[in-house]
Amino acid sequence: MKKVDLNKKYNLPEKVIFCKRCVISNQRPRIEFDEEGVCNACRYFDYKKNINWKEREEKLIKLLDFHRSKKGEYDCVVPSSGGKDSAYVAHELKSKYGMNPLTVTWSPLEYTDIGFKNLNSFNNKGFDIILGMANGEVRKKLCKQSAIELGDPFQPFIYGQVLFPITIAVKYGIKLIFRGENAEAEYGGLREQWDKDSISVDEFNKIYFSNNPLNFWLKKGFTKKDLGLFELPEFSKIKELGVNSYFYGYFKNWSNHNNFYYAVQNTGFQPNTQRTEGTYTKYSSIDDKLDTFHHYFALLKFGHGRCTSNAAREVREGFINREEAVSLVKKYDEEFPSLFFKNFLSYTGLTEKEFYEIEDLWRNKKLWEKKGNKWVKKYPVQNL
Repeated sequence: MKKVDLNKKYNLPEKVIFCKRCVISNQRPRIEFDEEGVCNACRYFDYKKNINWKEREEKLIKLLDFHRSKKGEYDCVVPSSGGKDSAYVAHELKSKYGMNPLTVTWSPLEYTDIGFKNLNSFNNKGFDIILGMANGEVRKKLCKQSAIELGDPFQPFIYGQVLFPITIAVKYGIKLIFRGENAEAEYGGLREQWDKDSISVDEFNKIYFSNNPLNFWLKKGFTKKDLGLFELPEFSKIKELGVNSYFYGYFKNWSNHNNFYYAVQNTGFQPNTQRTEGTYTKYSSIDDKLDTFHHYFALLKFGHGRCTSNAAREVREGFINREEAVSLVKKYDEEFPSLFFKNFLSYTGLTEKEFYEIEDLWRNKKLWEKKGNKWVKKYPVQNL
């Protein structure tokens, strides 16, 4: 295993600064700060206040009217886990706009009890679900190698979550795919994404796959057969059919809080009984036992974990102030995901020693220092 120059790989600024409005730092890849020290995620929320959402909805209605099936056949695909966000999208498309969504679920690496329960509740509200589950041996091997090669053991799930719905859309001849929010705009990324209503496969490779598309693994000992269920149809087929992946959050003023209450009321969604490790919330990304390690490795690489993302978002939405967010980040952001640590080791086949070697490989020493036997942030977020 070779140590990675994270600052070069992700083009991270040398000097660490924090947004003066929320709690995110400039170490998030692709995020930008203006001359007033405010991140572009916060500026996007300012921008959203001036969007004419009635006009956006009219655009959505026009799009749906063009594609709606007159025979009640599937006319759109919604990638769905049974979680609050996808449940909101699918249910509103069906109940408010009269669409006939086919929901597509890419199986978590290891389901949580509450995640599987929410998926069943969603299914029982009248939604067809196609469940994609790749070869278990391949998934486990990919998870392990992704931790080593990419510093993100969750990458196999992300590949499937992004690519499998496109495969299903082509198979069923469906031109519309509705995903949730545009994370680049909502959480801080490329400014050019603010007004984009859709996303291309090339952009998925750049933004969500860290420029490591699926064929990266063909050079790492995996075969095309291993990756078969992850593979997309030929681009010519996608283009010929005219499949497009739209952001529902382009047409609607996206709010995680509102989605949560909507899903509870309409699809039987239930939050977890305890908060998720590394943060204070009980309802975000609760489907997969190994999801916490995706956020933990982000903490190692970029100095911010799940709590930072959650708290920054809630500051932007006006649910908490910056001082409250700082307090939450200091309390929860560096928490180790111990609850499912044994599950993670068992799933990947790693020993504890090997895990901590990988952890050290991907820990950004520019952002961390060791005090005694404990690693701590060199630049913790502070009140202004």
